[in-house]
Amino acid sequence: MIDPTAGGAVPAPESPTDDQAAASLRALVERAASDLAARDARTEALARYKPARRIVVVKTVESLEPAGRAWRLGVLLLGTDGRVFETGRITRAVTPTRSQHLSAQVEQRKAERRAAVRGHFAEGEVVNYGYEPVDLSTGALQAGEQRLLVRDGRALVRWGTAAGEVRDLAAYLADRAELL
Repeated sequence: MIDPTAGGAVPAPESPTDDQAAASLRALVERAASDLAARDARTEALARYKPARRIVVVKTVESLEPAGRAWRLGVLLLGTDGRVFETGRITRAVTPTRSQHLSAQVEQRKAERRAAVRGHFAEGEVVNYGYEPVDLSTGALQAGEQRLLVRDGRALVRWGTAAGEVRDLAAYLADRAELL
């Protein structure tokens, strides 16, 4: 590109590299977490599934054990400690009624609610489990195999089920944070 006033060549502005976009993505996540914490936005419980098992002659029951707190931002869970997860399953800690032998799906949801109650979550609390951690390393973000990715120097989030449904991460986080 030539600057007619200087009479010389002016280098074209460089677009950000994927490395810079990855650093920008990590900064966006940190900024979103601190903003949500400052606004005292509503969090949801994170839990780990603990399956039933047999210890000698005693059989334990399945439960969901507490694993922290997070803000639900659509397809992402942003932990209060700054970690990012892809959403998994969700239930509510509610003491279910007795089994009525309905469909297997209904009975499974009741078992999940019962497991949340056994995990000592408050009655009615939303509990997230089965979530997957998002690797924020530059290599993983460039590979594009998870919800957060960098492409062409831009930080993006995959929010749909189709591979091509991506959106600018900054705009996505701003929209989702506003809903909280």
